[in-house]
Amino acid sequence: MQRGFLSQYFEGIAIKRLSSVEVNTEVSNQHEFNGSKPLRTLFGDSRISHEARFLWLAGENEGFSCEGHITWYDAREANPKRSEYRLYFKSNDVMDQAKIADMLIVAKRPNGEIFMVLVPSGSTLESQMLWLFGVEQVDFDFNFQAIEDGHDPEVDFAVRYILEEMGIEVADPDGGYLDSILEPYFNGGFPRTSVFSELARRTLKDVSPYEEPDQTLMKWIEQEEKLFKRLERHFVSQRLEEGFRGDGSTDVEGFIQFSLSVHNRRKSRVGYALENHLEEIFKAHNLTYSRTQMTENKSKPDFLFPHIDNYRDLNFPESRLTMLGVKSTCKDRWRQVLAEANRIDNKHLFTLEPGISENQTDEMQANKLQLVLPKLLHDTYKPSQQNWLMDLGAFIQMAKARQ
Repeated sequence: MQRGFLSQYFEGIAIKRLSSVEVNTEVSNQHEFNGSKPLRTLFGDSRISHEARFLWLAGENEGFSCEGHITWYDAREANPKRSEYRLYFKSNDVMDQAKIADMLIVAKRPNGEIFMVLVPSGSTLESQMLWLFGVEQVDFDFNFQAIEDGHDPEVDFAVRYILEEMGIEVADPDGGYLDSILEPYFNGGFPRTSVFSELARRTLKDVSPYEEPDQTLMKWIEQEEKLFKRLERHFVSQRLEEGFRGDGSTDVEGFIQFSLSVHNRRKSRVGYALENHLEEIFKAHNLTYSRTQMTENKSKPDFLFPHIDNYRDLNFPESRLTMLGVKSTCKDRWRQVLAEANRIDNKHLFTLEPGISENQTDEMQANKLQLVLPKLLHDTYKPSQQNWLMDLGAFIQMAKARQ
């Protein structure tokens, strides 16, 4: 196990696509998988019976998890000349979602915890999980993939993004340094996003928004994310220490509202932070632009180039107009951009989401939507997609040429 690498979080996985007999209750109600060699490599030869975490990773706000029981055993352990291993699981809400050809990942963590991860076939999350674990082909039989002695990527932005989709918090080794930066805010509340974004940029050295816009943006985003989560941890710890008690009873509603506020703040902050950092890079390149100015039907594109006045001037050539939507994660919300800025046929969308599925990117191309994302994230996409992707530097050069 190497700290700062995927092996810190997983030892190995067994991966397969689900067959009809494994998901169709009208065909079978067995709730178990045959113990093939990949599963024996993962679990060994001894009987195991304990709780596991089941995850259903689907589209935006569709995923969920539950605890379930699994048993790894030799169905013929009484026969010394023949073994027949099986992995049994009890019916649960996650496995009830399974459909034929969905992908199942049985993952073992260094602490012995087992994840049973179910992912819809052809989805973006499937593409992301395959990239994370370095798997190129998935069949209807289990395949074993080691981590530390095989594919063991460093925990960068893309790896951390996918781990957090799985509900895994990534350890922060720079806690003490971050606390020294955040100390002035410990006795107050969260600063405005623009203030926090400026703090992230100011406390990060050795970046060049003009010469290296892609790398600089990623470093700014990662720095702000680290600072935010460290400050969030401070305030959440304080609130939990205070407890949720009122009138002699537990304030369940207060706890729920507090949890929702934490979740919503995380979601809204990322999008605004990304826009803030992009704006600083556009300024460094002396680009003219308008941010969130109203066009048709009260829509407000995140960025219009060269300016909203040019957009409203019907004599200004449409070929020189550029629209950039900004979504930290696309999910299924990328289609919202298509309804913005009607004068512009070919639209651009900036995102930080790694490994979007070919199904989605094919649909984007069919709708004249060009995906833009930092160069460092291009490798999370399949080779057939990478030639089409645009990086931030290329987008800036295009916008400059149109001004």
